[in-house]
Amino acid sequence: MTTRRTEPETDEVAGPARIDTRGLKCPWPVLRAAREMRQHEAILLLADDPVALIDVPALAQAHGWSLDVRELPGHAEFRIGRPRT
Repeated sequence: MTTRRTEPETDEVAGPARIDTRGLKCPWPVLRAAREMRQHEAILLLADDPVALIDVPALAQAHGWSLDVRELPGHAEFRIGRPRT
């Protein structure tokens, strides 16, 4: 009997990679985001450092990435993605 993998093989199908940087102070959330964007088309970054609300959008803008920010109680979610070509 043969077993087939049914897991998605691309980021687009699987969704963004989730990066939890809660508890880390800047610049660590930004550095983690930049590193993960080298490997993924999109990431979901969780951060609780208030400075991330300034630094993460600046990073996304500098690279031309899309950004959606959601402020939640205790942390923020940043959806960062590469533009579709």
